[in-house]
Amino acid sequence: MTHREANLQGPLVEATTLGDLLLRSAREWPDREALVFPDQRLTYAELAERALRKARALQGTGIQPGDHIGILAPNLPEVVDLLFATVLCGAVAVLVNARYKTTELAYVVGNADLKLLFTTLRVADHVNFVELLHQALPGLEVAQDPSTLALPATPLLRSVVLMEDGAASGLASQCDFDARAELVSEQQAWQRRSEVVLRHPCLMMYTSGTTSGAKGCRLSHESVVRSACAISQRFRIGCEDRQWNPLPMFHLASIMPMLASMWGGSAYLSQTVFDVDVAIRMIESERPTILYTAFPTVMSALTSHPRFRPEIVEHVRLVNNVAPAEQLRKNMKLVPNAIHISAYGLTEASGISAYGGQDEDDDVRATTCGRPLAGVQLRIQDLESGQPAAPGVPGEMTIKGFSVFEGYWKSPDANRDAFDAAGWFHTGDLCIMDAEGRVAYRGRIKDTLKVGGENVAPVEIESYLSTHPAVLVVQVVGVPDARLSEVPAAFLQIKAGATCTEQDIIEFCRGKIASYKVPRYVRFVDEWPMSATKIQKFRLRAALMAEFASKPIEPAS
Repeated sequence: MTHREANLQGPLVEATTLGDLLLRSAREWPDREALVFPDQRLTYAELAERALRKARALQGTGIQPGDHIGILAPNLPEVVDLLFATVLCGAVAVLVNARYKTTELAYVVGNADLKLLFTTLRVADHVNFVELLHQALPGLEVAQDPSTLALPATPLLRSVVLMEDGAASGLASQCDFDARAELVSEQQAWQRRSEVVLRHPCLMMYTSGTTSGAKGCRLSHESVVRSACAISQRFRIGCEDRQWNPLPMFHLASIMPMLASMWGGSAYLSQTVFDVDVAIRMIESERPTILYTAFPTVMSALTSHPRFRPEIVEHVRLVNNVAPAEQLRKNMKLVPNAIHISAYGLTEASGISAYGGQDEDDDVRATTCGRPLAGVQLRIQDLESGQPAAPGVPGEMTIKGFSVFEGYWKSPDANRDAFDAAGWFHTGDLCIMDAEGRVAYRGRIKDTLKVGGENVAPVEIESYLSTHPAVLVVQVVGVPDARLSEVPAAFLQIKAGATCTEQDIIEFCRGKIASYKVPRYVRFVDEWPMSATKIQKFRLRAALMAEFASKPIEPAS
């Protein structure tokens, strides 16, 4: 091999805009299945045609590059249409958490500066999205002209649009939206698509941090597409693959694996909401080669189902799941023909930063999250010295490079705190990296809980509970949970003369904040463990753990 030939052997960096990722796949594999739902299938050509039509409609409504378009729905093919339509016309897709209740939804719609918001009449997981929006956005239900809203709390929001045929008070119809496509020619749509810039944002995903409200993480076309390409390469995805992933599309654990499948020309299998009966039938009939269960709750639901047996997963070659090492080892026995890998990631770094390798042994893949994706820079920083930590020494995970987000939306203080002078993003995660570069996650340094895969800032729950008329002071901590990994526990001091019970607090939260944020344990205190100036949360948590150790206690919710 000559020196010139040797220099050409490494993998090339692949990057397109997010819209062009779909168009590339539609040209390469027009007749291959792109999306498979229990009641609907779309080829790459069909998906691209639908997305381009909606992109013209968005331009016909006056959407400009950089505008924010919200999508509030369960998993639906229309969500994918709108995602690609939005980015094809240079706008930013804001995938709104479908578990939000009124308070959280009102905050995000206003904070995100949405111009349009799409939703559905379909009720999923007991959520009526139209009713929810009517409650969250005062004035929407009685709006006279759904195409030109003027709501006091969300002055930039022009319209809330239905994804399907039907009608709802204050909402624009899908028919009226679709008709806007006739105002824009195909040539105009292609011209707009050609002007999209790789480093401009294409997605904004909200994640809980340490402030009172969730923060919008802006991800560029380059960060999303290069990450999807790197995932596709790590998974070795080819046209013959079929990936099953039931995770919600407002989460990067769904979006990024979907894009990785599309990069490789394979089919992506999903369902409106996770239903284990539907999932088992789908796995039996569709024969996926990749199971992206991600969270222990999903995997345990599958493997404990009465109809689960080794034969229905014999075609599965790869499983991704994040769980304690012993649980991962059990999963390996339950799906023995597959390679089981784990992952490390976060929204601020395009979802995933490291995956286990298919060439590693079971013990390594059970105890680590693997090596960084190609081009992702990871560094463990010593907690005391601030210098890079030696292999095997725990410290804060810091990230740098193309995959890192463009900053929190409208949060200059948070951005200053998150990045150091050298440009490293500080995750607040406690991790270890071995001499071969494999990552192992050890917990969080920042005061953030992870409940069943969802990041939750305790201060969000504290802020809401402080509105209860009987509450004087509230503090929320995380405690271990066998099913959800971690759940919130609330400590409260009640105002003098007021009365309040544990159940009163639970009922105060239900239906007002997302179910995973509702405290599972409530304790009342008269005095707080204090340092010189602050309540010592670690002592609150220790007291509750000691209580658990002395006698079994069932969660309150």
